Amino acid sequence: VQLQASGGGLVQAGGYLRLSCAASGRAFTNYAVGWFRQAPGKEREFVAGSSWTGGITTYADTVKARIITSRDNAKNTVYLQMNSLKPEDTAVYYCAAGRFAGVVEPTGYDYWGQGTQVTVSS
Repeated sequence: VQLQASGGGLVQAGGYLRLSCAASGRAFTNYAVGWFRQAPGKEREFVAGSSWTGGITTYADTVKARIITSRDNAKNTVYLQMNSLKPEDTAVYYCAAGRFAGVVEPTGYDYWGQGTQVTVSS
């Protein structure tokens, strides 16, 4: 599975962005997808995840109620809608595919996209 994240950019605090993760290659619909982020000098952290159907979603407490993940398997694409963005949301955001839903550790994912930069100004 090859993954490509896009949609990042510079936005003011309180604004919104929608990230996309486009997949190609092996049967994408067999994989759960996770979104992670990594700020400079910090470890990569789990943001959100969805099962292969999209029916089960998981969110980090720090973003719950502000971020929604969804997927369109017909388009082989997963989305991360981020609302009410805060400066502390600034990071490189990655999507990843793995066999099990709800996994919050990066080691639980087999395939990674290249990341997209999100910068939130105050």
